Amino acid sequence: ISLTIPKRFSRPNIESLAKGFQKSAKEFRLKILGGDTNEGKELVINFSLFGVTEKIVKRKGAKTNHVIITSGPFGHTGAGFAILLKNKKCSKKFGAKAKSAVFKPRCRLMFGLKNKKHFSSSMDSSDGLSTTLNEMSNQSKKKFVITSMPSENDVLEFAKSNELNSNNLILNSGEEYEIVATTSKSNLTKVKNNARKHRIKLYEIGYVTKGRGVFYKKNGKFVRIKDGGWKHLKH
Repeated sequence: ISLTIPKRFSRPNIESLAKGFQKSAKEFRLKILGGDTNEGKELVINFSLFGVTEKIVKRKGAKTNHVIITSGPFGHTGAGFAILLKNKKCSKKFGAKAKSAVFKPRCRLMFGLKNKKHFSSSMDSSDGLSTTLNEMSNQSKKKFVITSMPSENDVLEFAKSNELNSNNLILNSGEEYEIVATTSKSNLTKVKNNARKHRIKLYEIGYVTKGRGVFYKKNGKFVRIKDGGWKHLKH
């Protein structure tokens, strides 16, 4: 871990950072080996992770008839940004939930490690679900059909009350860090069991078929889902 710390930071501020690193290392079973410390105008935390595994799940590898899943719901982060940056209205309960999604995203590391042998392809979604699905579809050279949006009713209600497009919140917000994966129907039960053990609500959102592109199937009609997520160095 390398740090750039502003001169104005107090000793308690710096100790709080160290405790946060210690807590994260314990949670994800990591060892901190060292790093450089510098002074600057803004706080910058830079880290590199190194590890060993017997299998890396690639973004390509999805097979026809495989099921598309996510390790959690989407849309709360987008709602959180709308509340924080655009002062959108919401209940106190939903506001706390949405802001928590922004400030305290959950990493599904252990769930991913437990299921890596069951996934045919996988990617963590940080730039937006639409970006993730299109990337996996392109690399797998398969068509992804979405039949159910991975979200909750509170996101839909928030979008409606603020006249926002709920699918845009779900598909294009980014910063969720949920695992998006494909798995065979025969392995789906194992993945579901592991999700329950890790207290994760699994979402079955669609299926893989022959063809190209990502489509949302609703009322028998197919609507293309374009890559509308974050584009680095473009915004």
